[in-house]
Amino acid sequence: QVQLVESGGGSVQAGGSLTLSCAASERTFSTYAVGWFRQAPGKEREFVARINWSGFTTDYANSLKGRFTISRDNAKNTVYLQMNSLKPEDTAVYYCAAGPVWAVISTLYDYWGQGTQVTVSS
Repeated sequence: QVQLVESGGGSVQAGGSLTLSCAASERTFSTYAVGWFRQAPGKEREFVARINWSGFTTDYANSLKGRFTISRDNAKNTVYLQMNSLKPEDTAVYYCAAGPVWAVISTLYDYWGQGTQVTVSS
């Protein structure tokens, strides 16, 4: 059982930056794909970004390309989400998820963190 813990959320003004971290409890994490998802109040959870097990392949929601960057450090069992030029509409709870399938569909991931709140004010 892999436990995931997100950190790095907080409050920031529009145009600012935050870096989220997703730390895993097990070394098997380095063999898993990881996805970031977010859920705003009253909205469904949506795909943000994903990275394959090696870190060589990444993918982003079209609307976020150029502002968000996903990366990983398997030696530290950690995946990162660098978020730049943040907008109020980026306000949401951000979740990381891990599993053997490199997917944009949240239900295909086996392990989830508890989420971290990101609030962007105008």
